[in-house]
Amino acid sequence: QLHLVESGGDLVQPGGSLRLSCAAAGFTLDSYSIGWFHQSPGKEREGVSCISRKGGATYYPSSAKGRFTISRDNAKNSVYLQIRSLKPEDTGVYYCAAAPRDYCGGDSWSRASSFDSWGQGIQVTVSP
Repeated sequence: QLHLVESGGDLVQPGGSLRLSCAAAGFTLDSYSIGWFHQSPGKEREGVSCISRKGGATYYPSSAKGRFTISRDNAKNSVYLQIRSLKPEDTGVYYCAAAPRDYCGGDSWSRASSFDSWGQGIQVTVSP
């Protein structure tokens, strides 16, 4: 089990922006594809983005395209999720997750079962 740590969560007004960070502790992220997941209270964890091991390929569900941007800096051992034009429905816990493969894995990337290791999650609240 790898140790991932999310940061950057906050209380934000609708229309605002946030950048979440995912850092690795004790290992290097450059051997893993990394996904970001969002979980609202009472709902299943859903994938909002994924980035390939070298950063050349990124994936988003249609609901996230245009507002979510995933990036990585392997030199800093970190992956980021920029969220713009935040909406109240973006509220919830955001998790980063790692999978030991070069690419996110086609259509299956958005399933939580596609990833092996998870961070503890970070709360994002979007409210006036």
